[in-house]
Amino acid sequence: MTIAIIGGGIGGLAAAVGLHKIGIKAHVYERASSFKPLGAGIGIGSNVMLALNKLGVSEDILKSGMTLKEQRFLNGNFKEMNKIDFTLLKKRFGEENITIQRADLHEALYRAVDPTYVHFNKKVEHFKQTNQEVTLHFTDGTEVSVDYVIAADGIHSIFRKTLMTKSKPRYAGYTCWRGITKNKDDVSMYLSSEAWSKDGRFGFAPLHNGDVYWFACVNAKANDPKYHSLDKSGVAQQFKHFSSTVERLINETYDDYFLHHDIYDIKPLSTFVYNRICLLGDAAHATTPNMGQGAGQSIEDAYELMNALKSENTVQDAFNVYDKRRVAKTKKVIKLSRQIGWAAQWDNPLLIAFRNTVFPFIPKSLLFWRLTFLFK
Repeated sequence: MTIAIIGGGIGGLAAAVGLHKIGIKAHVYERASSFKPLGAGIGIGSNVMLALNKLGVSEDILKSGMTLKEQRFLNGNFKEMNKIDFTLLKKRFGEENITIQRADLHEALYRAVDPTYVHFNKKVEHFKQTNQEVTLHFTDGTEVSVDYVIAADGIHSIFRKTLMTKSKPRYAGYTCWRGITKNKDDVSMYLSSEAWSKDGRFGFAPLHNGDVYWFACVNAKANDPKYHSLDKSGVAQQFKHFSSTVERLINETYDDYFLHHDIYDIKPLSTFVYNRICLLGDAAHATTPNMGQGAGQSIEDAYELMNALKSENTVQDAFNVYDKRRVAKTKKVIKLSRQIGWAAQWDNPLLIAFRNTVFPFIPKSLLFWRLTFLFK
């Protein structure tokens, strides 16, 4: 039996770690010319740490992570409206919430895979599926036939586009910058914060090595040239109304970690399995980043797929079990994350006044309860 994993990102490598752990030596085909861990910071929730533990890589990741004890929600004046106590998640479920540089997470997964099973410069141009196999045609002119495919090739997945022609990325209505900056003791340790105003949203959290990860979002049309042309000073000007700390964090961002992207997700799918092809990660359920669960849900996919392949008699049965376990949960993440982003990005003064008045009275226990579905 041969299984090909398409995509060497976080989801694809996590799937390879899981499959190799149970003796299935799947090959990973990555379009990039070499391993290039990229990105700014990322949050990893307790639910995802549980999955990483079962995959056998949580120890390495914790070494590079900063434990978070609390998430604060602030108004446009940087005054606290409400908060979530992450220590309660630790007490109940046994794992920490952490922040980490995305590159460190990516590299830890890469190190856990035998490099002889990872192939670079392998971009799938097209594929053909029959009842017996899937033949992959790469842009370098080579091809390979395998029994099954795990498609972890991202939000623009050629597999999803081909198998579900109506499934296209949908714009969330806002654009986002991310960065990493040196902490000059103006960002509290173990504390993640997010501020909402009519002129945008700004979030930040400490990293383990004395740096700070930040993100900044503003409502915009897709591919807006005004925002795509902004440099660090332009973005700092856009968000300086929050505080001098915000302005500093943006202005002093390391050049290699100053990133900008419009935010997209996909409408939830009814299935991730198409005969011998199984979608995983963003290819299956790309979500907005408002819950910090995008990469995390890819890792949970890998864990659940590993479990299913270990327990079921056939790969097809395992794919079907994986499908039942993952479709409903990721649908809820996509919908809730989009709702959070919608409310956080309000720019109507009346709606903002309503939100800022009501939000402080929402019980902290309710905010905590809304996260517990992630552990089911």
